[in-house]
Amino acid sequence: MQTVGTPLLWGSFAVVVLIMLAIDLLLQGRRGAQTMSFKQAAVWSLIWVSVSLLFSAAFWWYLEGSAGREVANTQTLAFLTGYVLEKALAVDNVFVWLMLFSYFSIPANLQRRVLIYGVLGAIVLRTIMIFAGSWLVTQFSWILYVFGAFLLFTGVKMALAKEDDSAVGEKPVVRWLRKHLRMTDDLDGEKFFTRKNGVLFCDATAAGADHGGNQRRDLCGRQYPGDLRRDH
Repeated sequence: MQTVGTPLLWGSFAVVVLIMLAIDLLLQGRRGAQTMSFKQAAVWSLIWVSVSLLFSAAFWWYLEGSAGREVANTQTLAFLTGYVLEKALAVDNVFVWLMLFSYFSIPANLQRRVLIYGVLGAIVLRTIMIFAGSWLVTQFSWILYVFGAFLLFTGVKMALAKEDDSAVGEKPVVRWLRKHLRMTDDLDGEKFFTRKNGVLFCDATAAGADHGGNQRRDLCGRQYPGDLRRDH
């Protein structure tokens, strides 16, 4: 497939993502610990989907003028296919988040804050994966077969795995946090860290954000090879 990535396109995409994240964080700061209603969540979901569709329309318009309609149609379809694929696979995240919130006893009014910071960490790693993976595919086309084998392996592993809330405590990242950090099960509002008798402790919200980000990055690791194989 023809590559159309330019500094302008990558820069535009990054600006759109950063602006939306900044708006989300700003509104979260103003809302504080207020619980988001189902209606508000639905509205925000529609906003994010609408922004993605508007970006795809701008993407098509730019390519139609610079590379022709055939290329614009092909590349925009690839973008939308990847977007729908990511949306479908991300449903798995919902069950992971619910399991984490239950294990760490994070109340509903703090869950959005935990999710935001967990996802921010995942975005950083995902960006690295995108550029590193694209470079690898460009240099070594045979690596697509490695990605395909990895997808089969993780698919079988996910199908056979059985996990409950108690298994979260056995995750390497949770065991590492409890071993190397002072942790408390008590929550201090929206704070990730709190002091008790002058001693700094890491609370459940910080652990949930870190582990949620790790789970999201793990899922990205399973999704991204599929995107590369689709695009090549």
